[in-house]
Amino acid sequence: MLNTWGAGSSSKPGTFASFASSIPVHETRSTADIISILQLKGDGISMPIHPTAKIWHNGNLIPWEKAQIHVMSHVVHYGSSVFEGIRCYAQPEGAAVFRLPEHMQRMLDSARIYRMALPWSLDQLCSAVVETVEANNIAPCYIRPIALRGYGEIGVNPKGVPIEVYIANFPWGKYVAGDAADVCISSWNRLAPNTMPSLAKTGANYANSQLIRMEADANGYAEGIALDVNGYISEGSGENVFLVRNGVLYTTPLANSVLAGITRDSVLTLARHFGIPVVEQALPREMIYIADEVFFTGTAAEVTPIRSVDRIQIADGDPGPITKQLRDEFMGIANGLKPDRFGWLTPVRVNAEQPVTA
Repeated sequence: MLNTWGAGSSSKPGTFASFASSIPVHETRSTADIISILQLKGDGISMPIHPTAKIWHNGNLIPWEKAQIHVMSHVVHYGSSVFEGIRCYAQPEGAAVFRLPEHMQRMLDSARIYRMALPWSLDQLCSAVVETVEANNIAPCYIRPIALRGYGEIGVNPKGVPIEVYIANFPWGKYVAGDAADVCISSWNRLAPNTMPSLAKTGANYANSQLIRMEADANGYAEGIALDVNGYISEGSGENVFLVRNGVLYTTPLANSVLAGITRDSVLTLARHFGIPVVEQALPREMIYIADEVFFTGTAAEVTPIRSVDRIQIADGDPGPITKQLRDEFMGIANGLKPDRFGWLTPVRVNAEQPVTA
């Protein structure tokens, strides 16, 4: 297995030892410092896959290199898959998967929309995720469950095509580079209603996301924000969008062709807990330019402040107080440094040789 922890490290891959040992014994660190150390580093641009030992496939753990499909599989030609992106975070003792039941329920919902009958219950799929993480002994990590239509028919109609379910996990760092993102409004719109279902997290929808992200990258931006078919703000290529104006937190409703993000829901829950006024409404493009704060949310992006949109700086360019409050609480809960008051964490057993303490 590829050692992703650095050539000079004496720590075993798949443990927290290298993270914990980076904190001097006699040095006091803040919650934000500890969270920064706990997170696997990445540049937010290049995201190579680091192989692990096992992948869960249809009820069994198989070697990573054996998880293969045929080039003539239905999914290769028609994008017929539904999937999830989940994070497992380091904790002071062990590790925990963030909002696992909600993620797997969304995958079941996506499958139902696409008439994919999965032969596993919610509890069974959640148990499979835990089994995979514990088998690979990797945390923190990113988890990718996916259900796809396999080999059997070449026609568009998938009737009779077998459904394969895989669950992989692997180390992964930041999705959006830097402490804050410089983004653009994309020339590509999000999917129009009643064309492709935005509430389904399906591989086919991410062809649109690729266009948004590639265009942003080609023009020197970290990410793109798409508008919906009516010209209102929708979402990023893989993130929901929030903005703050005059102390009120705004985000686009699900009717604006957005995915029902798990992190989006988490941030809305935290905002209401803190007594921050929340408004879900259609947002005109120009409102983002005059916002006091703007940020992305998503499993990959977590809570990422946005510094500028179309090279128009947001306020003074620094993360605002509401963004920081929500981000700090979100990351504190995810990393077990603040109380899990909403029951969002599913513990997993990993080999935490030197647990980090706050």
